[in-house]
Amino acid sequence: MTDQRPIGFTTRKRGTLMARSLMRTLIALSMGLGMIAAQAEQTCNDAVVATAPDSRFQDNGNGTVTDLATGLIWKQCAEGLSGAGCATGSAQGFAWQAALQHAEAEVFAGSDLWRLPNKNELASLVEQRCYNPAINERYFPNTPSSWFWSSSPLASGSYYAWIIYFNDGYGYGHNKSGSDAVRLVRGGQ
Repeated sequence: MTDQRPIGFTTRKRGTLMARSLMRTLIALSMGLGMIAAQAEQTCNDAVVATAPDSRFQDNGNGTVTDLATGLIWKQCAEGLSGAGCATGSAQGFAWQAALQHAEAEVFAGSDLWRLPNKNELASLVEQRCYNPAINERYFPNTPSSWFWSSSPLASGSYYAWIIYFNDGYGYGHNKSGSDAVRLVRGGQ
């Protein structure tokens, strides 16, 4: 298993953070190469204001979604998934360098300008009122509740890069040799 280091995205009490770390470790052990085989149903708290509401996104009808708040254009499906509802295939895991190379080589929806999002861009997709996965499923269906690479290396170590865990939306430093999911973006920077 690859090394995962929580990075201070939370102010929860130590016991809760330790329990969540244990739960994440158990989930990671059950995932094999980093992908969840069976997706459970998303849970949302409707009493909390949406951070990624439907009104913020536009389905472009070609497998891409425009974030109207940022102007970024996202691939609707995680890499390895395709089709209506992203129901065909299975999410692919990549080591960090392979994810960067895959993004650079990708041609999709008439564009070859795809890239790995930076940590802030990727975190902007997190729907904080939901978990399993923590994303707007109307626009990003069948998203694995898994770790997704960003293009941002961790400043404190050359062996780590930022990931967002789309089970709960938190960010972490992760060993670049780990196998994690990828969602590509274009525009911005």
